[in-house]
Amino acid sequence: MLDIKLSVIIPCWGDPYFQKTIDSILNSSELGEKLEVIAVLDGYWPDPPLHDDDRVRVLHLGKNVGPRSCVNAGVRVARGEFIMRSDSHCDFGKGFDRILTDTCKPNWIIAGVRFFLDPTTWTLMDRDKVIYEKLVTQSIEDKRKFTGYPWHERDEARKDIMIDETMAIQGSVWVMPRAWWDKVIGELDNRYGPHYQDQHEIIFKTWKKGGKMMINKNTWYAHRHNKFTSGTQRITHSGQKDNLQRFYDDWKDYYYKEIKPKWKI
Repeated sequence: MLDIKLSVIIPCWGDPYFQKTIDSILNSSELGEKLEVIAVLDGYWPDPPLHDDDRVRVLHLGKNVGPRSCVNAGVRVARGEFIMRSDSHCDFGKGFDRILTDTCKPNWIIAGVRFFLDPTTWTLMDRDKVIYEKLVTQSIEDKRKFTGYPWHERDEARKDIMIDETMAIQGSVWVMPRAWWDKVIGELDNRYGPHYQDQHEIIFKTWKKGGKMMINKNTWYAHRHNKFTSGTQRITHSGQKDNLQRFYDDWKDYYYKEIKPKWKI
């Protein structure tokens, strides 16, 4: 039986940077055969096809269902001690997989520092990296939603703490123990729509059970800057505003009564 340390689940619908993302994961990995990549094809077939690699498994869902269902499906077939979710347009630092799995505790979600990626040149952009994020609320038209906001004051105040707690992440990359997913997360809730707020969902569920959302500054990844289109099916916040409001309504009391006072924001 294969001894898989990390299963990387990547939902994708037509992203032209999908293969480059997979290549970056494989080339940057230090886990060797203990890594598996689960490419979840959200109702399409890549053209050209994905490259063959013994560490890559392809899961085709038959129809377009959205990233939440893709992640749930990927986790169901994952064999790793840890699971990782990645967007299909990311680059990674050398050894990211070993660093994150070696430092992740049983009740943690963990991610690296986030940079901005120019996918046309596959290089990091000259922009401020994102380390800590503050969890805040904002309006979207006539609705409310949660969002993470760069927390530069905390960046400076805690610059010498290399593994530290944060309130929020973008959600494009995270790692957690598979046992924590099974015990606490269960699955991403499709009542909140096909996309968005899934990072806040896993963090809220984790906090409720005494866990933490952590950043490991010893590693990094880069996510496609939003000025570059990904080629994927576009799901807009405006089009999902009722689902965003539903998530906000479900979690707002917990956020205002327990989370804001704890974090003193």
